[in-house]
Amino acid sequence: MANLKFQRQREDFVCEHCGQEVKGNGYTNHCPFCLWSKHVDVNPGDRAEDCGGLMEPATFEVAGGDYYVHHRCWQCGQTKRNKLSRDDDLDTVVNLMKRQMF
Repeated sequence: MANLKFQRQREDFVCEHCGQEVKGNGYTNHCPFCLWSKHVDVNPGDRAEDCGGLMEPATFEVAGGDYYVHHRCWQCGQTKRNKLSRDDDLDTVVNLMKRQMF
């Protein structure tokens, strides 16, 4: 059975979608500049997923006062919900919201 406990991973990375250097804070699960992610976790922070595909920010959601982006993996099609951060680029978030509305 999978370990569902969150595993904090403080890692810096270069976004494979936009090329920006990202400083991880241990909770960073996507690029704050373009909102793209990478399919590396089975459970948050475990780095146990073999897929490794890029995950597109597909939809936006507000739930319980929090803001989320739903990522869709380009390689395997899996979707995951990730909480947005105050560090995320507001224009990119607004563009995702607009794209979803139309």
